Amino acid sequence: MVSDVIERDARFQGILERLSAKSIDDYYNPYRIFEWPDRLPDEMWWMSPELTTTHGTELAASLPPEQLYTLSRYESVNFYSLNVHGIRELLIEVVGRIHTAGFEAPSEFFHHFIGEENEHMWFFAEFCLRYGKKIYRQPAGAGATVPSSRVESLLVFARIMIFEELVDHYNSTMAVDERLHETIRGINRIHHQDESRHIAFGRELVHLLFEDVKRTASEEELAEISAYLRRYMTHSFESLYHPQVYRDAGFERPHEIRRTLLDSPARALAEERTFRKTSKYLKKVGLLR
Repeated sequence: MVSDVIERDARFQGILERLSAKSIDDYYNPYRIFEWPDRLPDEMWWMSPELTTTHGTELAASLPPEQLYTLSRYESVNFYSLNVHGIRELLIEVVGRIHTAGFEAPSEFFHHFIGEENEHMWFFAEFCLRYGKKIYRQPAGAGATVPSSRVESLLVFARIMIFEELVDHYNSTMAVDERLHETIRGINRIHHQDESRHIAFGRELVHLLFEDVKRTASEEELAEISAYLRRYMTHSFESLYHPQVYRDAGFERPHEIRRTLLDSPARALAEERTFRKTSKYLKKVGLLR
């Protein structure tokens, strides 16, 4: 039983206690902590240029600074839109497990997790609606279904961990980037502060769930889990390349631009860089073959 594995793990119990205490100590009121100016300047970066989808490509080299700023504005709104959608999905999964058989031990921390993620969703949506006048829809196929089986919880929490580590790579970079407006740095800084706890929790839970699965899984099943997570990582990263973003930034043939950018060597390098720590961890515990 998963609950037996979790209950017997003294290290995990200690981590849960420390993370819950830190959530209480670090609590802030998201509705009061941020200052929301009426507008943000157009002639500046809204996302660190190294994180934009055109960085390191021939397209970026051919564009004037004004158009690169415009593109970063819409890519920024898309990034926070992806956070809104991703948080909604992970909340559904966690709420469905809190105080249920097998998840008695982490349920106390789940309460903090749910509260913090709900607040994150609010301030990301607030940014999108204030400064982008919209929340971008997810591209088709964004909600990859999780197989209904005994490995369902493992795959759900592995996906949550992957999503949070992708987001945190961007947050930690933009939180300290002086080229960005303080409002943008601020929401990335506060989200990074909370996500560091969520990632620490997610890694431990995923490891324990995988240890339970490994006891009875065949080599074929373990290979399928690895392939599933690799597909999810690639899909998550490619969600940053949204054709509507390119259309809103004034580009013709946005779907062609997306395809060109996805096929570029720069995209492969960016994905590898974004998931460097995640891949290293998943390989270390054996989830990625």
